[in-house]
Amino acid sequence: MPGLSVNVDHIATIRQARRGAEPDPVAAAVMAELAGAGGIIAHLREDRRHVQDRDLRILREVVQTRLNMEMAATAEMQRIARELRPDFSTLVPEKREELTTEGGLEVASRVDFLKDYVGRLKEAGITVSLFVDPDEKQIAAAKKTGADWVELHTGTYANARSGKDREGELVKLAEAAKLAASLGLRVGAGHGLNYTNAAQVARLPEVEELNIGHSIISRAALVGLDRAVRDMRALIED
Repeated sequence: MPGLSVNVDHIATIRQARRGAEPDPVAAAVMAELAGAGGIIAHLREDRRHVQDRDLRILREVVQTRLNMEMAATAEMQRIARELRPDFSTLVPEKREELTTEGGLEVASRVDFLKDYVGRLKEAGITVSLFVDPDEKQIAAAKKTGADWVELHTGTYANARSGKDREGELVKLAEAAKLAASLGLRVGAGHGLNYTNAAQVARLPEVEELNIGHSIISRAALVGLDRAVRDMRALIED
């Protein structure tokens, strides 16, 4: 049974809509942990559209489980991560014009660069994960960089319109998870997972963690964060 890490980015999105002080993603992280989350995720974007530097600094002090800093592979983010020393750093692709991450990191053509980048993070005691598509070439390349984990991009699976397409994408995820585990990489999964599609991914035996944000925060707006996290945990455990 995989663990659940909760992404608090969209608590910060609501706050930044008015550039105010609430709701505070730090408070949300505490509530998510109390509800049973095994980790907290925050993506510090180059444009600071939601999570701010202040949030990560306080989260580093407050989070009792595991803090995962999602970040682009830039010099600025490497400097911040090495100073902050989160438990985890997940390298993701990033474009200013995108609404949300659109796909996995291109690893295969950047192995030498990413090997050095990953190495610098690991020197600081940070466990490193690469967010990749369920693609054999990208997973094999991820192993060469020295990363500890891969997080499989589940967006194509989550957005599949037909049951047949969804099943096909689930097969790709299953094969990718098996390959990653066989190479000695630990496996997480995330992006677009919600209360109707996460259980199938949770059943993949190699997947150790589901990383979910938008769906949980959306439900929290209606039923509260404690209930939303507990509902997702129950779904995964079932």
